[in-house]
Amino acid sequence: MATEQNTTLGFRIYLIITLAYWAFTLTDGAIHMLVVLHFHNLGFSPLAIAFLFLFYEIFGIITNGVGGWIASRIGLNRTMVIGGFLQVFALGMLAMDPSWLSVVYVMTAMALSGIAKDLNKMSAKAGVRLVTPKGADAESRLFKWAAILTGSKNTLKGAGFFLGALLLQVLGFQTTLAAMSGTLCVVYLITWWALPGSMGMSKTRAKITQIFSNSREINALSAARFFLFGSRDVWFVVGLPVFLQSVVGWNHVSVGSFLALWVVCYGFVQAGAPLLLRGRWHPTGVTARNVAFLLAALPAGIALALTLGYDPALSLMIGLAAFGVVFAINSSVHSYLILSYSDNDKVAMNVGFYYSANAAGRLTGTLLSGWAFQTQGLTGCLWWSTGLVLGAALLSILLPKESVSTREMPGSAG
Repeated sequence: MATEQNTTLGFRIYLIITLAYWAFTLTDGAIHMLVVLHFHNLGFSPLAIAFLFLFYEIFGIITNGVGGWIASRIGLNRTMVIGGFLQVFALGMLAMDPSWLSVVYVMTAMALSGIAKDLNKMSAKAGVRLVTPKGADAESRLFKWAAILTGSKNTLKGAGFFLGALLLQVLGFQTTLAAMSGTLCVVYLITWWALPGSMGMSKTRAKITQIFSNSREINALSAARFFLFGSRDVWFVVGLPVFLQSVVGWNHVSVGSFLALWVVCYGFVQAGAPLLLRGRWHPTGVTARNVAFLLAALPAGIALALTLGYDPALSLMIGLAAFGVVFAINSSVHSYLILSYSDNDKVAMNVGFYYSANAAGRLTGTLLSGWAFQTQGLTGCLWWSTGLVLGAALLSILLPKESVSTREMPGSAG
C-alpha cells in the first residue's frame, strides 16, 4: 500500500514538473523564431541576428554548473521557479517599446532567457531522479520517465518554432511576447505552490568547488555528452541550412519548416526510446558505446554519398532520418545514465555539471560549424561530426558495463 502511495505521489510530482517544463519549452522555441523573423524583417544582418543568441549559449555553460550547486542549497523547486520567472521577465523585456530593442538590449534579454532555460532544464531533469519510486522496476521506470521528459521537450521546442511564427503573423511581435509572458507567469505561480519545498536540497552544505564531479563515470559521461552534441551542431547550425538553401535550392520557409519538423520527429523518437529498446530493459554504458559507434557511421555515409556525386537532397533526407533516430536514442540513453549514476543528495550538481558539458559541446560545435563549412564545405562538417561522435564512443568505453541495479543503488526517492 505504501509503495502504491509513493508511486502515485511520485507520478503526480513528475506530472507537475513535466507540464511546467512543457509550457516553458514552448516559449523557448517561440522566442527563437520570433527574434530571428522580427529582426530579419527590421533589416538586421544574419551576423547581427546570430550575435543576439551569443550570450544565450555562453550563459548556458555557466548556469548549469552554478545552478546545480544553487539547487543543492535551496532546492530544485526554487531553481525551477526562478528559471520560469526569469523567462517571464525576458519575454516582458522584449515586449517593450520597439525603440528600446537595440542589439545590446536584446542580447541581455536573450542572456536572461538562456539562464532561465538551463535552470529550468537542470531542475526538471534532476527532479525526475528524486520522484522516481524505489522498487524492482525503478531503473526501468526512471529510463521511461527521463526519455518522455527529454523527448517531449524537443518535440515541443519544434512546435514552439511554428507557434512563434504563427503568433507573429496573427498578433504581432509585442502582443505575442506579452501574452506568452502573462501565461507563463500563471503556470509558474501554480508550479511554485504545487512542488514540495525541499525537493533536491542537499543534506550537507555543498561547496562551490564541488560543482566539478569527482566521479569517473559522471566525468566520462559528461565528456561523451560534450562530443555528442558538438557532433550534431558542427553540421546542423550553419552547414546544413546554408547547404539546403544554396546548393539544394530551398527557400527560407522550406529550410526552416524542415528543420522544425526534424526537431519534432527527433523528440518523438527520443521519448519512445524505451519502447525501441525493448520494454522493461534499461541501458548501461555498453549501450551508450554501441549506439555511438553506430551513429559515427551515419555522417561518414552522408559525406561519402555527397563526395561520390549522389543526389544531395536524397542523400541528406535519408541520412538525416537515420541520424535523427540513432542520435535521439543515444541522447536518451545519456539522459537516463546521468540520473542513474547520481544519488539523490548530489543529483542537482551532477546534472548541472553534465549539462554544462552539453552546452559547451553545442557552443563548440556552433563555432566549428561556421569555420568548417567556410573552409571545407558540408562534407568537411560531416567528417568533423564523424570524428566527434567517435570521441563520444571511445569515452563511453569508460562507463560501467553493468546495470546500476546490480551495483549499490542510489539513495531512496524523495
